Amino acid sequence: MNFRRQAPDNGPGFQMAPMIDVVFLLLLFWMVTSIYAQWERKIDLKVPTASTGAQQIKQGAELIINIDSAGLITINNTELTLESLESVLRKIAGQHEGHPVIIRADRVTQFQAVVSVLDVCRKTGIYNISFANIAAPDSDDGAAEETP
Repeated sequence: MNFRRQAPDNGPGFQMAPMIDVVFLLLLFWMVTSIYAQWERKIDLKVPTASTGAQQIKQGAELIINIDSAGLITINNTELTLESLESVLRKIAGQHEGHPVIIRADRVTQFQAVVSVLDVCRKTGIYNISFANIAAPDSDDGAAEETP
């Protein structure tokens, strides 16, 4: 005679610990990506306005080159000279053909600084270049969003 009770088999059930792990990882990924999305915009630049500026579809892994009013070149909050910018762009052009570059120059930056960066881009074989601007306040949509 078997006096043990047979427990009903309810299946594996819902496990809470793995679900907490998944939610934690999603939160972590969201925090990291939101920090990197705003990293380049922390530099205080007043980009020029354009009445025909339109929001472009963001391409993957864009390189943003910032040029401040004094002509200082920065990428990822790192100050660069034209020579170091050329070495960075050569590495990128060697790995990814047609890699998109956005130039964010302050509206009072001397034109020579922008032309120097363009010349370095041309030397390294990068031709997919955009300029960041802000829609003019008197444009039809009224938005003042920065567009590449």
